[in-house]
Amino acid sequence: MENLKNKVIFITGASRGIGREMALRCARDGAKIVIAAKTDQPHPTLEGTIHTVAKEIEEAGGEALALQVDVRDETKVYEAVEKTVAQWGGIDILINNASAIFLAPTLETPMKRYDLIQGVNARATFVCSQACLPHLKKAKNPHILTMSPPLNMNPRWFKETLAYTMSKYGMSMCTLGMAEEFRNDGIAVNSLWPKTTIATAAIAVNFPKQILQASRKPSITADAAHVILTSDSRQTTGNFFIDEDVLRTHGVTDFNQYALNPNVPLMQDFFLN
Repeated sequence: MENLKNKVIFITGASRGIGREMALRCARDGAKIVIAAKTDQPHPTLEGTIHTVAKEIEEAGGEALALQVDVRDETKVYEAVEKTVAQWGGIDILINNASAIFLAPTLETPMKRYDLIQGVNARATFVCSQACLPHLKKAKNPHILTMSPPLNMNPRWFKETLAYTMSKYGMSMCTLGMAEEFRNDGIAVNSLWPKTTIATAAIAVNFPKQILQASRKPSITADAAHVILTSDSRQTTGNFFIDEDVLRTHGVTDFNQYALNPNVPLMQDFFLN
């Protein structure tokens, strides 16, 4: 398996959580990483900024470019891609990790919130991919990896959280469509989703404390992403990967190492039957 040394990796929403963990995993290989996220000043309640993660990337052995980007603004997305190419000459990998969560039924979803989750989830995945694709076409072993679930048409996933489900499935539809559209260009387009809830700010803020304790660390998703991103882009496209399954097929047997609390039964993630 190759590693990601000198690969230019553009990661959205990498100032904390799974995005940060992926950035640090890639950095250990010596990758060049763009932290494209909104937080450039410390947040009152959430850890991490693009600058703190840039420092961590450099300490882990990578190179970092911290760019403040609101992924809902296509002008800012295209500018960030241009700055990346100006600095490092191209883009090898795009990770669509930025995501907004809002869990409410239809009558309790303000349109402002609907627009936010659609903008950060489905629309940003589309525009970030669109901006990076011309550069990915020139790359060796190019990948797009999107943090979104398998498309599961069971109505239970729509019933209570219709707007959120539409926004996440919009990301997955980008994977489905672009994998086929860019297959002949050799660009791998895949989705990755955790088997269990992951201990991130999104879980800490939106769910009871018990669910956080029943979660795994973001490192499991980062390790699975590393396996996908080092695979042959012509052989590995159009998949909806689950983090645990990816690692099992690559010989990982000890999953306790990833548990936040090994004594608490794990909570299965959304969208998985």
